[in-house]
Amino acid sequence: MKSKYIDHTVLKAVSSTADIEKVCAEAVENNFASVCINPTHVKKASEILDGTDIDVCTVIGFPLGANTKETKAFETKNAIENGATEIDMVLNIGALIEGNNDLVREDIKAVVDAANGTLVKVILETCYLNDEQIVAACLASEAAGAQFVKTSTGFGTGGATIEHVTLMAKTVPNLQVKASGGVRTPEDFENMLKAGATRIGTSSGAKLIAGQNSDTDY
Repeated sequence: MKSKYIDHTVLKAVSSTADIEKVCAEAVENNFASVCINPTHVKKASEILDGTDIDVCTVIGFPLGANTKETKAFETKNAIENGATEIDMVLNIGALIEGNNDLVREDIKAVVDAANGTLVKVILETCYLNDEQIVAACLASEAAGAQFVKTSTGFGTGGATIEHVTLMAKTVPNLQVKASGGVRTPEDFENMLKAGATRIGTSSGAKLIAGQNSDTDY
């Protein structure tokens, strides 16, 4: 079912409790894979979705990835205590760009260890990276024990591209790939899946499943 490829997303700073209630209701109605929300809303979403098969996904080190690994680990444990069942973490982008791949790997591993078996997706923020850096980030994610690599936060200068998703899927075939940001049409959706994505992060899942275009940024 195509709806199970979708992480139904609301990550704006102004998101309210009403927004969380709405996104959870839409996730249940459309049978999406998860809702992806900020940590402050995890407990509420977990209560709403209790008894369903919709996962509660939250973001760690978001959106810059510049927190320390200790802070990211604490965020992760706290989110899981509050009911998160999937973790989308932003890696240390600056360290990656300067070639400090050991720090990048250690940063990811701190979150994977804190997650203690809860699924971890690593956000690369590919809009800032060249192909060599994307490959390095994917390999660090695999070495650190993550289950997914993800293109974007939706807050950078660009979102997912076919080229980047293809490269990520080819680099780490044993991991899954999440395409997020810029998937605005049913054609975009299908093309991302063909490129190797197994999850799509979008705030417009209902429209895409219905064959309609989206006019949102994410």
